[in-house]
Amino acid sequence: MKNDSRLMDMLTGYAAAHQHPFNIAVHMIGIPVIMLGVFIAFSWASVDLGGISVNGAHAATLVLFVFYFSLDKLFSVVFLLFAAPIAYLATQIGLEPMQTSGAFAAATFVGGYVAQFVGHAVERSVPVVLKHPIQANLAAPFFTVVELFKLVGLRDDMFNEVQERIATLRQEQTA
Repeated sequence: MKNDSRLMDMLTGYAAAHQHPFNIAVHMIGIPVIMLGVFIAFSWASVDLGGISVNGAHAATLVLFVFYFSLDKLFSVVFLLFAAPIAYLATQIGLEPMQTSGAFAAATFVGGYVAQFVGHAVERSVPVVLKHPIQANLAAPFFTVVELFKLVGLRDDMFNEVQERIATLRQEQTA
């Protein structure tokens, strides 16, 4: 199956800098931790919609879900199953006094990024966030879901194509 889509372009670009198993493992932990830190801060802004409190963490989850849905329906639904509990936890932490929730948000955000840089040091690759910060932050949570599929052996044809694309890109770069 050959795919020429935004999904494949995004996966190829992101996966090219995430080949080492240690780096991937660190990202599988670090990305949700970073999300938690960001979502805590987002949870501080909320509105009441007919008796239901909706905060920035909920909105960010919805926006990412819609964006990911435009790329791949199955991955986006799995993302939602993984992001909703993070948004819930962030909301609960965000209800704590600002000193507590702020410290927790900062610690998870910074700690998650430190872990990412350690993973990239082991891989000896430049973190995507330094080259394309917006793209990296949009792609990272999605890539975490995609990696879960890879770990359990689902959608192997897509992963094989991504690896073929990476090999082609590396051959073109050395030529």
